[in-house]
Parts: sequence; structure tokens; C-alpha cells
Amino acid sequence: MNVGICYADSDRQLWLRMEVPDESTVEQAIHRSGILERFPEIDLGVQKVGIFGKLVKLDTPVKEGDRIEIYRPITADPKTVRRRKIASDDDDDDD
Repeated sequence: MNVGICYADSDRQLWLRMEVPDESTVEQAIHRSGILERFPEIDLGVQKVGIFGKLVKLDTPVKEGDRIEIYRPITADPKTVRRRKIASDDDDDDD
């Protein structure tokens, strides 16, 4: 069956299409893809994974056409980022 695997870091992104055996799990598909060798910083014991934006466990079976996503940890507090953006937008309004 055909599935996609995607991951992005701050500098690059990768989306692979590949064939996996029927009854493969998310974890098996990720290992089979070789993405862990391309991005050695990925730690499946820590990072979350999903299918089409919905969090799933590594032992979740994949289906034809699934897009498996490996999520990076948040590196900045979203509330802080939003406050900075609002402050920056307010500064721009002064022009």
C-alpha cells in the first residue's frame, strides 16, 4: 500500500511517498522510509506522530494513502510568540 511520510525542521522539509506492506504500523513505515537516517535528531520516544494532523500512537495501523507526520517539539512558547507579533504589528501602525 502507498503512504506518505513527512517531516520538517527549521531548514528543510521532506515528504516521501512509499510502498509499505499491508498491516504496517506508523512506526514500521517510519523506519522503512529511511527518514530517521536523514534526520538523526528525530526521537520517536519523545516526538509525537500523526496521520493527517490527528495525533496517533506508533502502533497505529496505516491505511492506503495515509500521510504520516512526525512533529517537532515546540521551541518557542506560542503565547510569547503571539505577544511579540502583536507588539510588532502595533509598532508598524505608528508609520
